[in-house]
Amino acid sequence: MPSKAKTSRSAAANPSARAASGEVYVTRQVHFNSAHQLNNPAFSRKWNEKTYGLCTNPHWHGHNYVLEATVAGVPDPHTGYVINLAELKRILHVAVVDPCDHRNLNEEVAFLRGINPSTENLVIAFWRQIEPHLKSGRLHSIRLYETPRNFVEYLGPPRSGK
Repeated sequence: MPSKAKTSRSAAANPSARAASGEVYVTRQVHFNSAHQLNNPAFSRKWNEKTYGLCTNPHWHGHNYVLEATVAGVPDPHTGYVINLAELKRILHVAVVDPCDHRNLNEEVAFLRGINPSTENLVIAFWRQIEPHLKSGRLHSIRLYETPRNFVEYLGPPRSGK
């Protein structure tokens, strides 16, 4: 085993580090709180109550959402990053957290207008908000926790060639 002094000299003699090759998945988690109501206006109140239960309350209900975004890619040979996690955090805040936090998803979020804000619909809408901001890696998945036990994951639109 080399001595510490010898290892230190080796590192100084070779200042450029290598990145390992292979695809990896980097995930960032963010939190936000929002209110919503599940309701399909094409159907009766009775149908909505039967379908959505308490989630169709006309006075809304809220969740402490946890959003996870996973970016896939090969680490950059210079930085060792697929994506800088500080940049991914910034993107998630600009694209989702800032417009949705402490808001009524049915009424106050422009990119959700006309969408019934089920968790399933939210992950698709969030993907569309996040994906265009990525400059490195590719968006692999969006996972949204509505409660600690209930979550939905979206792997993106079907890719051509599949």
